Amino acid sequence: MALTKFNLKSSLQLSLAATIALTMSLPTLAQDTLLIADAYVDVLEGKTIKDVAIVISDNQISKITKQSKIPTDNDYKLVDLSGKTLLPGVMDMHVHLAGDAEDNFLAAQNYSIPRQTVKAVKNAEITLMAGFTTVRDLGASGYAVIATRDGINAGEIPGPRIWAVGNPISITGGHCDDNFSAPEKQSIAQGVADGPWAIRAKVRENIKYGANAIKVCATGGVFSKGTKVGVQQLTYEEIKSAADEAHMRGVIIASHAHGTSGIKESIRAGVDSIEHCSFMDDEAINMAIKAGTYLSCDIYNTEYTLAFGAANGVPEENINKEKLVSQAQRDSFRKAVKAGANMVFGSDAAVYPHGDNGNQFSRMVKFGMTPAQALQAATVNSAALLKQDNMGQIKVGFLADIIAVEGDPLENISLMENVTFVMKDGQIFKHLTSE
Repeated sequence: MALTKFNLKSSLQLSLAATIALTMSLPTLAQDTLLIADAYVDVLEGKTIKDVAIVISDNQISKITKQSKIPTDNDYKLVDLSGKTLLPGVMDMHVHLAGDAEDNFLAAQNYSIPRQTVKAVKNAEITLMAGFTTVRDLGASGYAVIATRDGINAGEIPGPRIWAVGNPISITGGHCDDNFSAPEKQSIAQGVADGPWAIRAKVRENIKYGANAIKVCATGGVFSKGTKVGVQQLTYEEIKSAADEAHMRGVIIASHAHGTSGIKESIRAGVDSIEHCSFMDDEAINMAIKAGTYLSCDIYNTEYTLAFGAANGVPEENINKEKLVSQAQRDSFRKAVKAGANMVFGSDAAVYPHGDNGNQFSRMVKFGMTPAQALQAATVNSAALLKQDNMGQIKVGFLADIIAVEGDPLENISLMENVTFVMKDGQIFKHLTSE
């Protein structure tokens, strides 16, 4: 009997142990999150939908309904956003996370790659907290932002979803070369290449080290030394070689282009977006419309540059170039909007302080857009440029990138300057209450 009793006890112990082991091996079911709010903006239709309840499962939107229609017996994690309007997380298609506008301009030219990476980590979090859940970084030395992106993706640091170009591609002495160093230092930026095949090699090199977007500098620019913003630098053949290589690898490509000829040659070459777009004539706008090219016009940062640039060490040459392009760029923006061109939100953050990205919304409205169009530029249009069909809307099956503001941004677009709630990939990063 003792033996039988022992065997029974041992059997029960083994059964209990097996049950515990099985329970521990089963995946823990994540609790769905329920957001309730006064309204949300249907950015595609450009209208506000009152009384909303949104269920988040993992990192996706799984249900959108009225608050009264949510089953009461479900075990949701409730997030009460009463008094607020929800929007999809907004996107900025032109930032430089590794730079700070407040730093001395010339001193910053000599920052080490580790220093730039620290800057990018800091600015990534600031940008996310401003409601920008996705950005495209259009140039940083030494893959600093690519490392930052990888850290964000690994869950090691907070920040937006990032498309990063690595080193922007430039001709020798062009806008994206290092022209501030003395000649005897023979300093050459990592993205410099001359000729179509050398350009292709630079595209391949960027992709090799993690770039998921490409940028070429087709014309001179404001913040470079010795370049004229309206003058074309890359030839059509060079731009096309970069575009062909990027597209062959499944990567989108942007072209920095202020001047008219550089804009047109970039469109002909097949780039996906034109950055700055300062001197566009009607033909260039019509070419962009016909080709489906997206236009990204940074029409806010000129105010910061002219107000604070000199105090931050920006040379007179660069201040004067900003004065040259500022009104022309805004005129081009207005004409492109009126003509119906594809427009995305691109602010050139780092020329002004990161986190102030939302200030550009009111300028976009001031210079020709409706509030709905400004929001579309930063959501559905940017998602289309990035070729992402599950981002940029509050819609079932889309990624749970959701922000909130106090009031209706379709009535007052300046509300986008004060985002009080930020969710990215179903995770809450910011939740300010009025209590």
